[in-house]
Amino acid sequence: MSVSFFHFVFYCLIVGSLRVLLTVGARVKVVVFHELPRGAFVMASNHISHFDPPFLSGWLPRKIDWIAMSELFGTGWSKAGFRWLDVIPVDRGGDDRHALREALRRLSIGRVIGVFPEGGIRDGAGSMLAGAPSRDGAVMLAVHAGCPVVPVVILGSERLYNAKNWIPWRRARVYVAVGAPVHPPDKKSRSAAREQMRADLAAAFVRLKDDLVSRCGLGGNDLPHSPRERMAEG
Repeated sequence: MSVSFFHFVFYCLIVGSLRVLLTVGARVKVVVFHELPRGAFVMASNHISHFDPPFLSGWLPRKIDWIAMSELFGTGWSKAGFRWLDVIPVDRGGDDRHALREALRRLSIGRVIGVFPEGGIRDGAGSMLAGAPSRDGAVMLAVHAGCPVVPVVILGSERLYNAKNWIPWRRARVYVAVGAPVHPPDKKSRSAAREQMRADLAAAFVRLKDDLVSRCGLGGNDLPHSPRERMAEG
C-alpha cells in the first residue's frame, strides 16, 4: 500500500476523533451556498480561533491539505504528525518557494489546499469579513495552478475558548458557509489576474458573510470576537 493511503487513514482517524471531541462543545451548522468543485481548488477561510482547522476538516466533505507556519513542526512528534496529516510547512517570514512548489504539485493531482489568507487570528475591523486586506497566498496559488478559490466563512468557533461552552447544555453554535468558487480571469497576465482575483475574492468573503448572517438570522454577537472577549463572557 502507498504512503498516501496510510496518510489518508491517519488523517481520517485524527479528524474523526477531533470531530467527536468538538461535538461535545459545539453544534455545527454548515450552509452550502454552492457545491464544492470536484477537482483541485484552494479553500480559503477567515481565521478566528485555533479550532478552525479541525472544524473545517471535520465538517467539509473534501480532504484538506493545510498550509501552516513552520513553527508548528518544531518537535519530533509534532513534525511527524503534521507531515502524516499532509500539512505543508511555510516560512511566514520570507519567500518560501518550496511550500509553493509543493502546494502546486498537489493541486496538479487534484488535491485541495487549505489557506487562511489573514495570516493569523483576526476579529472586528481587522477581519477580512469586515473588508480588511489579506495576504495573496490563496490568489497566487490559484492563478499559478489555474484552479478556483472557494471562499469559506466560519463563525462562532472562538466561543470554545470559554470553558463554560463545553458544558453539554451550553454548547456553542458554530456556523460554516461555503461560497461560490472564484476563478482566475482568462486572457490576462498573471499580475493582472492576481489583482482582479484579489478584489473578487475580497468581495466574495464579505458577501458570503452577509448571506450567512441573513440565512441564519445572526446578530453582531455572532460575528468574530477576540479570544479574550469570548473567555470573559458569562
